[in-house]
Amino acid sequence: MVDAFCGAWKLVDSQNFDEYMKALGVGFATRQVGNVTKPTVEISQDGDKVVIKTLSTFRNTEISSQLGEEFDETTADDRHVKSIFTMEGDKLVQVQRWDEKETKFVREIKDGKLVATLTFEGVQAVRTYEKA
Repeated sequence: MVDAFCGAWKLVDSQNFDEYMKALGVGFATRQVGNVTKPTVEISQDGDKVVIKTLSTFRNTEISSQLGEEFDETTADDRHVKSIFTMEGDKLVQVQRWDEKETKFVREIKDGKLVATLTFEGVQAVRTYEKA
């Protein structure tokens, strides 16, 4: 099921991302950079692991794990979280947990585009990517 997500994806649209970052507690300067950065996300499989690389002029990150297996992650805004990937139908879902908080990324393919819906405490952002 992860196969549909594999490839390089360039950010083309971002809605409500500043409010989402603000809800997470991301500082002003980092939010400003986050709002203007247009990352490329590369999703691949390495054996039974999902690999997600986020490449930008601000920071490059790489995470990988098997579906259903919790792993430690340091986010682009320097939060130390426990993450887990799962497939929910045709959606690739990532949940990050830290300090009794939780945020959720739901990635799905819509009309050939990768649409990522990010939710934290009722604040939702939608980021849309096209094949790079």
